[in-house]
Amino acid sequence: MTRTILIGDIHGCYLELLDLFERVGLTDDDQVLSVGDLVDRGPGSPQVLRWFMEHDNAHAICGNHERKHVRGVFSYSQDIARLQLGSDYAEAVAWMATLPYYVETEQVRVVHGGLIPGTPLADTPEDVLAATTSGTRKLEQLLGGARWWERYTDEVPVVFGHHVVGEEPLVVDDRVFGIDTGACHGMRLTALVLPSFELVSVPARADHWAEVRTQWQLPVLRDIAWPEQSFASIRRKLERNRRATDPDVRRFLAEIEAWSQELRDAVPTLHAAIDAQLLALKEAHGDDFRRAAAGLPHGRTLLARASGRSTESLAAASPTAVLALARALDVDLSDRVRAYPPAC
Repeated sequence: MTRTILIGDIHGCYLELLDLFERVGLTDDDQVLSVGDLVDRGPGSPQVLRWFMEHDNAHAICGNHERKHVRGVFSYSQDIARLQLGSDYAEAVAWMATLPYYVETEQVRVVHGGLIPGTPLADTPEDVLAATTSGTRKLEQLLGGARWWERYTDEVPVVFGHHVVGEEPLVVDDRVFGIDTGACHGMRLTALVLPSFELVSVPARADHWAEVRTQWQLPVLRDIAWPEQSFASIRRKLERNRRATDPDVRRFLAEIEAWSQELRDAVPTLHAAIDAQLLALKEAHGDDFRRAAAGLPHGRTLLARASGRSTESLAAASPTAVLALARALDVDLSDRVRAYPPAC
């Protein structure tokens, strides 16, 4: 008899996935279906994706983490997965974009994280099915804060992930099966085997997310295009990482902070150079100095300064913009601004 192996959120826990396959005795005749969130947080997102992409009997639902990659909505775990995947990232995202948001048969319904009781899955918004932040808010408003599975009354069983239900799966009236048992957090990876509805799980080998988020902190920080960030964005990123304990991370952040501050401290010098150039333009062109200023590469900045509006805009600019303006004004900042990127 052909079996379908429904697997809870894997989150890059590749070795646990292999352990689970061994535990269920996976055969070539079995169908494998992930409830979504194949990637992020764990150490083996590339290997998990490759396994599902290369096996004809392997299928997956689009979870909120796949959706983030497809839509380019990044947080720290997506930054890590992108670096883990390297040159294979574009291919992986293209494949993730093909994933359905639900699977429905006569025997079972499978979603990543949410549904609206009484509403056909085909009519349910994708963000609800994927349990994104917006989809979760929609459900909360519709159900008055109740869990959707508490209101689910259909006879067809439903299987879902996304919500870490603890080390043991959630089973409600033998019709609702929550099988995200926190593999990436050091708990368990769980499968529901059809048609027997047998639950099988294996222990996680480590608290992978705790390890991965520390191991990848410096590579992710180094990958940020710091010169293109606004100074306000740089301050926010530095503040978010203020509690870093790794010495190499702390040194890198200290260098970025000092480099950023040196550029901000150079702004008054650029103002003085702008004022000097405006004065020279006024002396050379009289009342027509604005036309002459507008013809220069940094004309907008000159005109803004002439109108008294450039001080704050320069202070809020990006390092790249400040350095470009310095070059346009022929102001050498090499003696006051350290080189980028930091040597550490």
